[in-house]
Amino acid sequence: MTVFGQPSADTDKAIVIGAGLGGLSAAMRLGAKGYAVTVLDRLDRAGGRGSSIDQNGHRFDLGPTIVTVPQLYRQLWEDCGEDFDRDVDLRPVEPFYEIRWQDGSVFTATGSTETMVAEVARLSPGDVKGYKRFLKDSARRYVVGYEGMVTKPMHKLWETIKVLPEFARLRADRSILGLARARVKDERLRMALSFHPLFIGGDPMHVTSMYALVSHLEKEYGVHYSVGGVQAIADAMVKVIERQGGQVIQGAEVDEILIETGSVQGVRLTDGAVMAAPLVVSNADAGHTYNHLLRNHRKRRWTRAKLKRSRWSMGLFVWYFGTKGTSAMWPDVGHHTILAGPRYEGLLQDIFMKGHLADDMSLYLHRPSVTDPGVAPAGGDTFYALSPVPHLGHDNPVDWSTEAAKYQEKVAAVLEQTLPGFQDHLSASLTFTPEDFRSRYLSPHGCGFSVEPRILQSAWFRPHNVSEEAKGLFLVGAGTHPGAGVPGVVASAKVLEQLVPDAPASRKTTLPMAAE
Repeated sequence: MTVFGQPSADTDKAIVIGAGLGGLSAAMRLGAKGYAVTVLDRLDRAGGRGSSIDQNGHRFDLGPTIVTVPQLYRQLWEDCGEDFDRDVDLRPVEPFYEIRWQDGSVFTATGSTETMVAEVARLSPGDVKGYKRFLKDSARRYVVGYEGMVTKPMHKLWETIKVLPEFARLRADRSILGLARARVKDERLRMALSFHPLFIGGDPMHVTSMYALVSHLEKEYGVHYSVGGVQAIADAMVKVIERQGGQVIQGAEVDEILIETGSVQGVRLTDGAVMAAPLVVSNADAGHTYNHLLRNHRKRRWTRAKLKRSRWSMGLFVWYFGTKGTSAMWPDVGHHTILAGPRYEGLLQDIFMKGHLADDMSLYLHRPSVTDPGVAPAGGDTFYALSPVPHLGHDNPVDWSTEAAKYQEKVAAVLEQTLPGFQDHLSASLTFTPEDFRSRYLSPHGCGFSVEPRILQSAWFRPHNVSEEAKGLFLVGAGTHPGAGVPGVVASAKVLEQLVPDAPASRKTTLPMAAE
């Protein structure tokens, strides 16, 4: 076997564990640096949590549905000598989403500041001034937290220490919900300004107010949808990797990362096969990487005990369902809808702190067929309804073998208020619980988004992109810096690019722009 950094015919080989968006982005960037890359993935199609399932003519996006910061993808493609817009049909979604409360009130989010201020004035005239202050808060946090940190390595403590004065000035110690409380009085608006961290696994009552930057990010870059879903982006990534000379192997599960004399040697698969490489990038969950893939290696930092003490993101219950003959029904239901439950803070406490599966819920309803009719048979619709629920690591975890069907009935009752009669038109149906996230994605505790993005579990405090455990071992994806969410996992590969040297000069090439 080869040792990272020593002269060898194999020093240009790299293995990426997992074909999620982080792993595929990493493979693209390593390919552009001259490496011969092999991506190994246990599923039957690329994309990881961004993959899809087909049933009865419906294509279901299993995970992320919203594309933000499209320049991240365009830059990734450009750095590989490719053209993103030739490979992916990305379309803006306007309005971004709609929040509906049980009292019948509605808040519509758009890219227009003027329209958003009018929405606030309609709901709560006295909060307009506070909302404008929140917009300024969001813009300042975007500059510091996104532009200043997201694509920069944070494995050295100094990189985090030097931003602490700015964090203190911006009151990063205050939660995003705390910031919303300080700016607006209307409880509906407090929810509307603070719920975004839920889409990356964070409790709005405890994650830092730096996540207010999401409001600015949405306004600045818009909300987009990829025709064919996020799966189409993943498939396009695979094609770029193959054009670079790399390969993506599905149905190949890595069981162990092999280490010798402090350096990565390669990986062993579950079927016993060994693949040698001096550079290994894990896109598996950081918890799975350290607890399982490195189980025979004594850890210096991310020990089993340390991971057990960490706070993890919530679990997810997702109902994927298709309907027939409904494309003209429910004309007021758009691409993205948030159905707010009767409680906000109490529900968050049940999910994150108590580990209690409540009877009430808030749902994210995804209806891509209004933008992309091809996801459903003619005249039909494809949906998914997502409910945040406790992960499986709490005391007395939810027994989903007995609770799943009952919880689905409760979800259906909530959906009936927005999609009356939808159950009479069902043509496809499947559900995912935290048990499925644990078995399908090897996610610790069945979490939806790995380690929770609290302030002391971010930047240097999060599992590093360059591992302390072995020379030649790197991490990308939701469990490492900068964190969960599609922009975060794609950006983690940009961080990786800065940490990995170019492949030997004999392979290093400047790729021309792909021919039309």
